[in-house]
Amino acid sequence: MNENTGLPPHQVETWLFDLDNTLYPASCNLFDQIHVRMAAFIVELLGVDLEQAKAIRRKYFLEHGTTLSGLMVNHGIPPDRFLSYVHDIDVTPVQPNPALDAALARLPGRKIIFTNADTRHAENVMARLGVAHRFEAIFDIADADYLPKPNPVVYDRILADHGIDPARAAMLDDMAANLQPAAALGMTTIWVRTHYDWSAGAAGDSDHVHHITDDVTAWLEGVAPAA
Repeated sequence: MNENTGLPPHQVETWLFDLDNTLYPASCNLFDQIHVRMAAFIVELLGVDLEQAKAIRRKYFLEHGTTLSGLMVNHGIPPDRFLSYVHDIDVTPVQPNPALDAALARLPGRKIIFTNADTRHAENVMARLGVAHRFEAIFDIADADYLPKPNPVVYDRILADHGIDPARAAMLDDMAANLQPAAALGMTTIWVRTHYDWSAGAAGDSDHVHHITDDVTAWLEGVAPAA
C-alpha cells in the first residue's frame, strides 16, 4: 500500500468515485443521521424497539452489504420507499469545497459517481460540495438492480453500462472491501481511509489497495497539481 500518489493521471481514462465519506469528510457524520432514519424505519416496519432495530440494521449491513439488501431479502420491502426515507437528511454539514472542484477540473478523464446510495442523495451531496458539473454520470443502487458493492456483478455492470476499460480506470472508496473487485478487474484503487470501523474491512490484504489517503482533495491535488 502506498500513501503517496505516484499515479500518472494521463494513464487513467475513467475515475470511479464513491460518494459518502469519500467525496466529503467522514467527520460530517451524515451516516449518523442515516443510521437514525434506518432504525426508525425498522421500528415502524417490524414493530421492534429501538435497540432491536439498531441490531437488525447492523446485522443486515454485515450480512448483505447494505441494510436495504437485508430488508429486501428478509422482508420484501420496496427499495424506493426505504431509500427516500433514510436519505431525507440535513446535508448542510457538508461544506462547499472549491479546492475539490478545482482538483477535479484538473484531473484528466471521465468521472463517474459509483454509490450504494440513490441518485437523489448523490445529487444533494454534490450540490452542497459544488462539484456536480464535474461528473458525467451517477451509477446508483437502482442502476445496480439493488445489489450493493462489493458484489462483483455490480462492477461488471458499471463497466458495461459506461464502456469502461478497467485497465485504464481508477476507483476511490472509503471502504477497502469495495476495492477488492475493482483491483481484481485490473483497476487502480485508492482507499479513502476514515474513522469508521467498517472502513478498513479487508485492508489487511494490501494487494488490492494501491494507494491510501485520509484526504481525497489533497490526494487529487497531488495527482493533478495546479500549474
